[in-house]
Amino acid sequence: MSRKHHRIKGAEVSCCVKYFLFGFNIIFWLLGAAFLGIGLWAWAEKGVLSNLSSITDLGGFDPVWLFIVVGGVMFVLGFAGCIGALRENTLLLKFFSVFLGLIFFLELTAGILAFVFKDWIKDQLNFFINNNIKAYRDDIDLQNLIDFAQEYWSCCGAHGPDDWNQNIYFNCTDKNPSRERCGVPFSCCVKDPADLDRQKDIYTKGCVGQFEKWLQDNLIIVAGIFVGIALLQIFGICLAQNLMSDVKAVKASW
Repeated sequence: MSRKHHRIKGAEVSCCVKYFLFGFNIIFWLLGAAFLGIGLWAWAEKGVLSNLSSITDLGGFDPVWLFIVVGGVMFVLGFAGCIGALRENTLLLKFFSVFLGLIFFLELTAGILAFVFKDWIKDQLNFFINNNIKAYRDDIDLQNLIDFAQEYWSCCGAHGPDDWNQNIYFNCTDKNPSRERCGVPFSCCVKDPADLDRQKDIYTKGCVGQFEKWLQDNLIIVAGIFVGIALLQIFGICLAQNLMSDVKAVKASW
């Protein structure tokens, strides 16, 4: 009995690591549930949940997808990390560690490819914006996203206001019956009277160029955010691996 007690005592699960990992993941679990709930609520409001085929009807990007995907991933990872840590379940801990490592690897690969293929990324961004300009009135969430981007970056269209000719409501042709013909969304309008001397009454710069300028001006902040996220992921993986080692050591001592 004394020998058995001595062996168990020599290998113990660190309570600090266990409950820190639990607390670390319960935050992400709750945030993931909140994002998922917001996404599902938005889809319910738009009638998507009652007609799932409408998911493919939208020509542009549906911002709700961000909440659904990000929320879903955070919810699953948070659940695996929480229950795995609390129950000392090595299978869930391994799933959490491997899945988090895979996400980290994909983020790192995407970052490297974005740096190497900058011109291709820029072309894809142009295509993405123009494609969503065409679908501007198709979805209220997409419309709000575009309006926010144009107001925030003081821009209009991908390259300039002429890009809005691709939209059926703003298209500047004689056959267009829309009252918005030959116009642009309100988010293209200059809000600061001091800017009127420089740019007339609408923003003339494209959003792609303005986004690039913003990225260069805030490179340190953006890089800091990505490094912070990467460190959190590495920290989570290390905690999970440490706890798994402790649990295996305890089981081996039985």
